Amino acid sequence: MANFNKVILLGNLTRDPELKYTQGGQAIAKFGLAVSRKYTQNGETKEQVCFVDITAWGRTAEIVNEYAKKGKPILVEGRLDYQTWEKDGQKRSKHEVVAENIQLLGARDGAGSGGGGGGESRRGGAAGGGEAAAGGEADFDSIPF
Repeated sequence: MANFNKVILLGNLTRDPELKYTQGGQAIAKFGLAVSRKYTQNGETKEQVCFVDITAWGRTAEIVNEYAKKGKPILVEGRLDYQTWEKDGQKRSKHEVVAENIQLLGARDGAGSGGGGGGESRRGGAAGGGEAAAGGEADFDSIPF
């Protein structure tokens, strides 16, 4: 039997990432993502928002912590993970997404408003990536990873 576990989400951060380090020195960042869907029901446009917990590890965690802030758009590619624990004698569980690749979207804070209007992106994770303003050349000297 074949298995496949891949999640791709585009949404806005619901809170600033929280960066911690394991005892072994591995970075881990946790943040929330709000992903919305618009639909029409009885002629009325409605919006449904899904809130998802995201965990990033290693250099991806550090990049998310440094550049991503509450309210900013982000694309997350990863896998679904099921967590279980016990609190106050009750069993608890939740699904979360473990980020394998991220792409930060929108203009950098403090960036000028001329030109592309938010087409700038940054990418972190194992695949690395580049940075380019809409309609412009990539500026590889300013890539933080």
